[in-house]
Amino acid sequence: MDHKTDLLQGTLDLLILRTIALAPMHGWAIGQRIQQISKEVLQVQQGSLYPALHRLEHRGLVKADWGPSENNRRAKFYSLTKAGRKQLEAERASWERLAAAVAQVLETA
Repeated sequence: MDHKTDLLQGTLDLLILRTIALAPMHGWAIGQRIQQISKEVLQVQQGSLYPALHRLEHRGLVKADWGPSENNRRAKFYSLTKAGRKQLEAERASWERLAAAVAQVLETA
């Protein structure tokens, strides 16, 4: 049985924002970092990742700058904007409330 899990709709933006909160990263590295931190449980498909990055950029939550990747290839590096940091905190608080509510139902139902 494959234990990798596709992301729930709506969580990808939160995970991307959190992943680039400390340092700018290029798209492939963002996906790899999410997979690594989740101990290989979560995997982000490129077909989901790049549209999400473009959507976040369009909303002004991330900005993109070109730079060299680890292997000296040209890559777009994404970083949080001030609005992105505020959105990250709001979405994180919302996620924590939701997770606590689901846990409560699972414990008592």
